[in-house]
Amino acid sequence: MVVNNREGGFTMEEERDVVVFSDDEGNEFELEVIDYFDYEGQEYAVLIESDYECDCEDEDCECEQDVYIMKIVVNGDMEEFLPADEDLMDTLAAIAEKRLSEDFEEEDE
Repeated sequence: MVVNNREGGFTMEEERDVVVFSDDEGNEFELEVIDYFDYEGQEYAVLIESDYECDCEDEDCECEQDVYIMKIVVNGDMEEFLPADEDLMDTLAAIAEKRLSEDFEEEDE
């Protein structure tokens, strides 16, 4: 679980929100928010590893990166990033994929 203060709690890096998570063993890691979207009245975030680097020098690189979809629960001025419901994951992944592919198409124009 991650808690974020809406009033500047995120660290900005290249205009993206960076969220610090902790695993079950207390190890911290950062994920970058690359998109936000709403589905059925609930806000979700699409996140990627912030320290991921592709070693490929090809413009048409096909390196793959893990993508995470988290539900955002707002409590006052705090945000909690929680795992999305497993039964919605296929639908959420399709929405995120469509939104990201549209963003890449706009960049190519």
